[in-house]
Amino acid sequence: MSEKKPNVLEGFKAFLMRGNVVDLAVAVVIGAAFTNIVNSVVKGIINPLVGTIGTKNLDGYSSCLKGPCTGTGDSATGVRILWGSVLGATLTFLITAAVVYFLMVLPMSKYLARMEARRKAKEGTHEVIEVTELEVLKEIRDALVAQRGSGHDGR
Repeated sequence: MSEKKPNVLEGFKAFLMRGNVVDLAVAVVIGAAFTNIVNSVVKGIINPLVGTIGTKNLDGYSSCLKGPCTGTGDSATGVRILWGSVLGATLTFLITAAVVYFLMVLPMSKYLARMEARRKAKEGTHEVIEVTELEVLKEIRDALVAQRGSGHDGR
């Protein structure tokens, strides 16, 4: 008796149909679309605001580590530390993180907190109803016991 080996295409289909692969694909597509929004905010709003203080392009800022430092681009001489590009990338990251936090994470957290509070309030109301019903049933039981007790005493 021979065991049936799984088909490569069947394995690939099973891999694609797993929920986390689809979720990951959706996250990548949404992330790519959201990157365009963030880049537009940085280029259209943040860079002009930074430009009022200094320059829009931070890549030009550098320090000469070993001279003589002359020229730019491919014709540059000497050893330069391009701290402007590092600063620009850091600012882009911080701005991206702030936009993601304030426009996506914070509103979603508030929404989920509201939903959780509603769920807990609903559970609390349900518990109060159950406690009230239990108290009513105890009162009925006590009244029935009292009636039986008085009925037995009168005989």
